[in-house]
Amino acid sequence: MSDVTRESMEYDVVIVGAGPAGLSAAIRLKQLDADLNVVVLEKGSEVGAHILSGAVLDPCGLDALIPDWKEKGAPLNVPVKDDNFYMLGEAGGVRIPNFPMPPLMNNHGNYIVSMGNVCRWMAEQAEELGVEIFPGMACSELVYGENGEVKGVVAGVFGLEADGSIGPNTEPGMELHGKYVFLSEGVRGSLAKEVIAKYDLSKGKEPQKFGLGMKEIWEIDPDKHREGSVTHTMGWPLGSNAGGGSFIYHLENNQVYVGFVVHLNYENPHLFPYMDFQRFKHHPMVAELLKGGKRVAYGARAISEGGYQSMPKMVAPGVALLGCSVGMVNVPRIKGNHNAMLSGKAAAEAAFDAIKADRSGDELTAYETEVREGAIGKDLKKVRNVKPMWSKWGMLPSLALGGLDMWTNSLFGVSLFGTMGHGKTDAAATGEASKHKPIDYPKPDGKLSFDRLTNVSFSMTNHEESQPCHLQLKDPSVPISVNLPKYAEPAQRYCPAGVYEVVEKDGQQEFVVNFQNCVHCKTCDIKDPSQNINWVTPQGGDGPNYPNM
Repeated sequence: MSDVTRESMEYDVVIVGAGPAGLSAAIRLKQLDADLNVVVLEKGSEVGAHILSGAVLDPCGLDALIPDWKEKGAPLNVPVKDDNFYMLGEAGGVRIPNFPMPPLMNNHGNYIVSMGNVCRWMAEQAEELGVEIFPGMACSELVYGENGEVKGVVAGVFGLEADGSIGPNTEPGMELHGKYVFLSEGVRGSLAKEVIAKYDLSKGKEPQKFGLGMKEIWEIDPDKHREGSVTHTMGWPLGSNAGGGSFIYHLENNQVYVGFVVHLNYENPHLFPYMDFQRFKHHPMVAELLKGGKRVAYGARAISEGGYQSMPKMVAPGVALLGCSVGMVNVPRIKGNHNAMLSGKAAAEAAFDAIKADRSGDELTAYETEVREGAIGKDLKKVRNVKPMWSKWGMLPSLALGGLDMWTNSLFGVSLFGTMGHGKTDAAATGEASKHKPIDYPKPDGKLSFDRLTNVSFSMTNHEESQPCHLQLKDPSVPISVNLPKYAEPAQRYCPAGVYEVVEKDGQQEFVVNFQNCVHCKTCDIKDPSQNINWVTPQGGDGPNYPNM
């Protein structure tokens, strides 16, 4: 649509994504200068619609951004009261004592929160400061200036024909220009991916690594509810098939967040991460907790796991990458929201100084320096070897050696292992189907475990069926001609929403993309062994609509 004439609007800073990073940047900019014109564009139908509730939040990011957040009514209502770590077998588990763990693993002072509600509250704070926030406005293109800098985005394109062409009901959208553009799209954002490729920002860095996180919200028997309790597990049912584990967080109102993470560098293409999640809930410890309860929401998203050594360069002319667009998750802590907030604050401060100096469209190098040398870099550097150890040596050795590495990094600022590499991408890690055994998964019982399509209905996801498919196949023949014979077409299994199917039609096998089911997790863009699937943003307001709870 490059030949379309659009109206444009001018801002000081344009921010893509109303998650913790983008909203923190917007708030900090207006704190520094109330006269700055700041806009936040959010593809979800409302702020928080694409953020499935349930996380343990380290409040250090909020402390730095809004020190009086308690007085302002931030929805951090459930402090963590106890930490539990278990190594599971099929019939039971062994609790790992807390005392050998390094202090950074302690959740004292953290809160179990709905990040959707935290972001809704942050949006209110931003709007009170004068930030313009436009939900339902997907950003589909970048706008480049005369010197190759990023100068804006195209937002609000609606009504394209199914083939992507302009039709009678097409709204071409608008160009929003800024002196600087912040991309805070979350993991594997389509615009961030374009920027990283265009400016070669990953040069000299380790490949980014990912996990698939799936989560259900349950309302359970009040007698079993332990508000403030946090439990993490490793082991069964994944075993040696894949890295990963679970989390169970007891929030308020008898709600429990049940989540399961599978590292996407698994080799066996027969692995079915969603079914491992469903199987996990039948473990005696989990089944007893959930018995008599009801699941009220479901969702999934990819998690950036590469950490310190995988962070690309974060700035290019006119643009900065924030939060999960860079990959700032502390893997052993399963926390990244605090670093996302700190990154937004740092980017805002760098942009404020630049605008005050009458600069625009250049690289905000001060932001990159602050991230790598400040609190975020220090947080991630301590744990940089945990993920590659797990990938290289497996769960038990990495548990011991990773713990040792975190201790030496915490106490002395050094590692006995240096900085380990990740090696292959998650897509390249996928093995051939003929070299791996199929895995037999129990059928969901409809009480504790559920089929994918039933669960997807609890994400309230929706896509206008007449719009172009946002899951683009670079070569439509690859799924059947390459991925099916070589890898048993793993898209049928790695997608947690049942988007991809291989069906037989007129005696021929056909690859079907049910894009209406998509919950925007981005797993297909990451794990497809042929890298044949390109996830692009659908029109604004589409996708999941996670509950306000």
